[in-house]
Amino acid sequence: ADYLDNGNNKMAIQQADKLLKKHKDLHCAKVLKAIGLQRTGKQDEAYALAQEVAALEPTDDNSLQALTILYREMHRPELVTKLYEAAVKKVPNSEEYHSHLFMAYARVGEYKKMQQAGMALYKIVPKNPYYFWSVMSLIMQSISAQDENLSKTMFLPLAERMVEKMVKEDKIEAEAEVELYYMILERLEKYKEALDVVRGKLGEKLTSELQSRENKCMAMYKKLHRWPECNALARRLLLKNSDDWQFYITYFDSVFQLIDESWTPPAEEEHSLEGEVHCSIEQAVNFIEERITEESKSSRPLRGPYLAKLELIRRLRHRGCNDEYKLGDPEELMFQYFKKFGDKPCCFTDLKVFVDLLPASQYTKFIRQLLDVIPLVAVAENEVALPGDIKALQQHLCVVQLSRLLGIYHAMEKKQKLAVVRELMLRYRHGLEFGKSCLKTELQFSDYYCLLAVHLLLDLWLEGEEAAVWQCLTLLEEGLAHSPSNAQFKLLLIRIYCRLGAFEPVSELYSSLDAKHIQHDTIGYLLTRYAGSLGHYAAASQSCNFALRFFHSNQKDTSEYIIQAYKYGAFEKIPEFIAFRNRLNSSLHFAQVRTERMLLDLLLEANISTSLEESIKSMSLSPEEDDIPWKDLRDNRDLTVLFSWDPKDRDISEEHRKLSLEEETLWLRIRSLTLRLVSGLPTLGHTIQPKNSEKTAENGVSSKIDTIRALLQQLEAAVDSGKKFLEQKIQYPVLGPPPTRMAGFFSNGSCQCQTSLFYLVSDIYELDTNGLEDSAEIQERIGNSFKSLVERLTDLFNKCKGDLIEVRDGTLKTHPNLLENLVFFVETISIALWVSSYCDSVLRPFKSNLQKKKKKKKESSVAMPPVFTHFLDYVTELQTLTSNVIDHIKGLEIILTALKLEDLSLKDTLLLQEEKKFTKTVQGKVQSSYHHSVQEIGELLKKRLDTIKKLKI
Repeated sequence: ADYLDNGNNKMAIQQADKLLKKHKDLHCAKVLKAIGLQRTGKQDEAYALAQEVAALEPTDDNSLQALTILYREMHRPELVTKLYEAAVKKVPNSEEYHSHLFMAYARVGEYKKMQQAGMALYKIVPKNPYYFWSVMSLIMQSISAQDENLSKTMFLPLAERMVEKMVKEDKIEAEAEVELYYMILERLEKYKEALDVVRGKLGEKLTSELQSRENKCMAMYKKLHRWPECNALARRLLLKNSDDWQFYITYFDSVFQLIDESWTPPAEEEHSLEGEVHCSIEQAVNFIEERITEESKSSRPLRGPYLAKLELIRRLRHRGCNDEYKLGDPEELMFQYFKKFGDKPCCFTDLKVFVDLLPASQYTKFIRQLLDVIPLVAVAENEVALPGDIKALQQHLCVVQLSRLLGIYHAMEKKQKLAVVRELMLRYRHGLEFGKSCLKTELQFSDYYCLLAVHLLLDLWLEGEEAAVWQCLTLLEEGLAHSPSNAQFKLLLIRIYCRLGAFEPVSELYSSLDAKHIQHDTIGYLLTRYAGSLGHYAAASQSCNFALRFFHSNQKDTSEYIIQAYKYGAFEKIPEFIAFRNRLNSSLHFAQVRTERMLLDLLLEANISTSLEESIKSMSLSPEEDDIPWKDLRDNRDLTVLFSWDPKDRDISEEHRKLSLEEETLWLRIRSLTLRLVSGLPTLGHTIQPKNSEKTAENGVSSKIDTIRALLQQLEAAVDSGKKFLEQKIQYPVLGPPPTRMAGFFSNGSCQCQTSLFYLVSDIYELDTNGLEDSAEIQERIGNSFKSLVERLTDLFNKCKGDLIEVRDGTLKTHPNLLENLVFFVETISIALWVSSYCDSVLRPFKSNLQKKKKKKKESSVAMPPVFTHFLDYVTELQTLTSNVIDHIKGLEIILTALKLEDLSLKDTLLLQEEKKFTKTVQGKVQSSYHHSVQEIGELLKKRLDTIKKLKI
């Protein structure tokens, strides 16, 4: 066992063998040997050994534990349940084995069996937790039940009765048990009863979370629309802590609900269960004013009361009755707020919510007013006034962010914008002095200046200023050099490099972000969207693997979390874990990565290192199966991961999200159908006796061609929907969701090529079933298809011609669309070759039959059917075309290598010396990345050329 722990698996196997020589029936040694075998990649031997021991139904703890470990490593948790079922039969009173059995069921989600195992445990050892494990398993059955009615009428009422029994017998001990009772009542929509539980004696056990009872009461009051109680409770809690924002929201919601219902407090008795109720605007205004007065006496400044006042003004304006209540002018209130909290980084995000209270005409005046109160010092007369300490720097940063948010920078001319960029960078570099003692992992205080400067330059780039984008990269690389942990710099660099078509620097940037766990789903799209489409095949494989590893391990990990939740009685977390697992399983990104990964593997391997048939078999792909949950697809992308200070009308909107999801889903459908069509090619293999139709149906091959024809119709429909979608000409914000590759796929002609290739498959199949004798028409049709395919592929190649990087007026301009077209060309030619090898497999037997006939008849000239010449011409033309593309790529490589970036007159004298250094780095990275892309594409095409040469019948 020590050897296994230290990872020395070979020694472990040897030691186990020694032991087994002496005691050949030592179960535990066999299992430990099996673990060693499993870890050295001999899965089959390990499995055989393990089953040998399992068949003996061991009951010693060591063997059971070791087998559990082995099965877990084999990803076969269902075998653990069998193991403990047997053990429990032999040792019926073992608490330990029963609880292991319960956990084994939990791993595979067998809720009904968990319920039974929990009760069996409780009978052996009447401990409360075991009883409630059983209750929780009932709730799990209700959650997983497809039929909602069943869960409301059977599972939940049964769970409720089980808990009530314990309540009546006064056996409730732990907080978790009360939580569970509350959860059942809430799911049964018995809110009144749930409220009684929380407010009653049982509720006293709810102590582990702050305000747990109050929060639960509040939730129930809201469900029951008991606004007086909501209001009184919120009021009471705000008197205790006037900085708790959620209760201000409830307080306002309930006040206005009560006003709308014209509620009046009863004359004699209490206002409500929770005490005094405020039901008029005057009371609300006074209450907030009192909170502000109280705050001024507090030892530390609280933001809540001041923001609550702004929130109240906003709500009153919304109701059209602000001016009657003298709450003050929002502009003045925000100014006062800035004076009090301007040196805190949260000041900007606090005020951001309320800027729409300012009239647009006041924006510039408001910003000037804020600037006037910041202590800035100018060294000389015409110099920029700079902050003397970090507080002043934070205040100034807050104002700059607000200026951007209010659209003041957007309205400027190009010259003004450039001047602002200069000033921001000057402030950025000056601010670095305050962060000299910062650790590598800490951000510099002035980083936002640099980011805002880049945002301004991005505006200029979008307005057609080509040099601006290079300056963006330069400033970001400089920023990153000073603040190597700044994720915003890295994310923005990733987006801009990708927009320019350079993927190479992105891999390193992304891995330095050190994305954890769920982030592979939320920000993984930044990587997977561009890797393959820019020709970095190796990096694309790797980035897909990162993501897939996370999605696959999620299944296993979630089971472990659920088991821990049972052990520690954190029942309310269990449904959350299940929802989390489902959310990841139906993730859009997961489906995309799965599909693209398989297409990529086929592109790199099928008919190169292994046959197409083997590749498809190893992925267990089949054209009939579709494993994408189209109805439940969840868009888990974080589209706001990049900071933006844009005004609402320029920022990413809900509409953008909806459209982006629609576009991603359409593109995924096209890709998934393409993959399934390719996976159908080997199934059409040669098992046909021509013209013997009964035989065909038996062999099931005719149904295979039907599958392919059906998929082809679906592909046509998906392409039509895609084209309709693109007619809307949607423009996402520059930092919003990246568009898919769909537009390029249609415009460069790849789509038409790929579809006609699959139609060709259908024709060849027909030729195969009808034989060569009377199929002149089909042969001609196939011949024409070959011709038009070559023309289309040549067109596609023409759309790849041109310089990838050119120098215009001293600036670089990249053409990523040419690169994307080249990648599509490689993919399309690969599909063409897979289809050709299918044609080859059909025509070869025909040819050998003809030659046999020729020998029999001893005639020198049996007329060769035209389809053979058509095919030979087609293959020869494919070969020539591919050679031409390879030559073109060699040419591109030479041009890229010869590009002397040093000669780029960095004539922009605005660039300082240290910036020039970064500009060189950036341009070098882009050049090297394009060079790398072109090399990888060239290598792959050479391999494809070799496969074409083999296609000579």
